[in-house]
Amino acid sequence: MRADDLILFSQVVELGSFSKAAEQSSLTNSVVSKRVARLEEELGVQLLYRTTRKLTLTEAGKALLQGAKNVKQATQEAVDSVVGFGENISGHIKMSVPTISGDLLLADAVAEFCYQNPGLTVDMSLDNKFVDLIEGGYDLVIRTGYLEDSSLIARHFLDSQWIVCASPQYIAQHGKPVTPEALVDHNCLQYAYQTTGASDWEFKASKGNYIVKVSGSFSTDNATALRKAALGGYGIAYVPRCLVYHDLLEGTLIDILPEQVGKKLGIYAVYPFTRQPPTKVKALIEHIRSRYLDIAHYF
Repeated sequence: MRADDLILFSQVVELGSFSKAAEQSSLTNSVVSKRVARLEEELGVQLLYRTTRKLTLTEAGKALLQGAKNVKQATQEAVDSVVGFGENISGHIKMSVPTISGDLLLADAVAEFCYQNPGLTVDMSLDNKFVDLIEGGYDLVIRTGYLEDSSLIARHFLDSQWIVCASPQYIAQHGKPVTPEALVDHNCLQYAYQTTGASDWEFKASKGNYIVKVSGSFSTDNATALRKAALGGYGIAYVPRCLVYHDLLEGTLIDILPEQVGKKLGIYAVYPFTRQPPTKVKALIEHIRSRYLDIAHYF
């Protein structure tokens, strides 16, 4: 069974005649008739009752019609999704991105995209809060976390694994916790923008994840400040792995419980619900996605 025969069948029904479908598809009446007949032969059922005045769907035809419409719609959407990629990208994009990814790669990636497309301007704010896209007039938001708003469309890029880490000097002075529960006896540096709460650290268990409630002398909503506090030997931090990737390689921070941390959050491009987002937004999403995938090992 050929997809184009299904599409042609749906056009015949939609237009109500073989001749109109033939005209719209730049085919002859006989070709349209033969292709619908071929579809019937392949399925082993009659799809249409043909009279000189009108076409009527059989029960089998009614059953097939919705699927045929879906094929037609999917085909059109596939074409629409790439239309305009060869055109010049211009206009303005207002976007919001999280601070860690903004510092790590998005500032450079978005500036590079603007440089490659001189007719485009982008206003990019760094904010860990999930902004209201509609009220704030945002065209695109990059977010890490759980998404629940069904009025938004989300494109998943990759997952961000969190870790528990501390400097060698902190471990030398205070010891290395060997279980998550041992963290309650340590000074835990807290990141105030955790979705589960700054003092609620998530770990794996055989029957699902569980929370260890920690405490400490320092809490911040700034990831860079948290990283510096950990590098200074002032406590243990629970952070996204990408934030301290180079510190781990250099040995200035140690991954303490590498197999036990249960927190892993998706990174998404989010935009308002629409049949097709503007070409400029689609192109920027693809550019950002490629940059994330280039450093996927950081996450």
